[in-house]
Amino acid sequence: MKIFITGGTGNIGQYVTKALSEAGHECIVCTRTPGRVPGIGQLPGVTEVKGCLSEPEGMEKALQGCDTVVHIALGWGNEPLSMLEHDTRASVFLIEAAERAGVGQFIYTSSTAAVGPMQGDVDESSLCKPDDLYGATKAATELFLLGFRQYYAKQGGQGEPIKMRRNVIRPGYTFSNPAFEGGASQSDRRFFDIAKAVLTNEDMTFSKSDGTQFLSSGQIAQVYQRLVEGDWNEEIIFALGRTYTTWGEIAQMALDMVPESTSKIILKTDSWTHFRYKVDKMKKLFGLSFDASSELRGHVRWNLDRARRALAGEALHSHTHEYSD
Repeated sequence: MKIFITGGTGNIGQYVTKALSEAGHECIVCTRTPGRVPGIGQLPGVTEVKGCLSEPEGMEKALQGCDTVVHIALGWGNEPLSMLEHDTRASVFLIEAAERAGVGQFIYTSSTAAVGPMQGDVDESSLCKPDDLYGATKAATELFLLGFRQYYAKQGGQGEPIKMRRNVIRPGYTFSNPAFEGGASQSDRRFFDIAKAVLTNEDMTFSKSDGTQFLSSGQIAQVYQRLVEGDWNEEIIFALGRTYTTWGEIAQMALDMVPESTSKIILKTDSWTHFRYKVDKMKKLFGLSFDASSELRGHVRWNLDRARRALAGEALHSHTHEYSD
């Protein structure tokens, strides 16, 4: 199968590309900086092409002959119109270009942010009420994708139905050690800050309930592969771990790995009750259910190593591949 991937060198995308390559698929990775992560271009069946969401017209040629689009790349902006322009509009352009090119399936990477603040346990049928521009962007693109069932012959008149299957993955907090030298991790610094505090014997304060259903990029790649190789259509899938882990528990992992540290964990009492994203559908459709505890410990070790090197004065390679115009 020939697969067009946007964001294939990023936090999630590097593992998706690796998994699909190892499964024998041909991958066309669209990236702003081909060659930035040499290990990706060296994978069997993987070709890098230069492109970005801000210039979606340049992607049309690369879509020819592809069976599936896996859209992971994120466009960004600091106010509503730039978010609309850089992400939602660019994504909708890519969706329509994929249909015109005869692509069989489009997989969109949304976010739990599309749902907004949780008022209880939520599943894929819960109402979307995003409370920031990022969540609004994701929810809007979901609606465009799932609503794109046919063209219009005229105003108020249905036209030709589309043939492309369309599915949505909603990740939560997805973390990774880089899959390749020079590869990406998440841009959030909390893991690194915890590691540094433990190594410098600083106390750490957390809200007692603050945490999430962590999932590693290697684990979520399995969800993408199942969708790529299946025949599902118009599905929305929450992709998170089944286990809720707090930041205080992650700090304790780091302390356990550095027993000589005198850092203390201070937990602030809060009245907030943590709700859960239900991941039953992911298990029902794909037979997948994840506990990221082992991967979290590995990620803590990786951050401890980086923090030790940084404290020793070593200049570290940037592991964040963030959007820029």
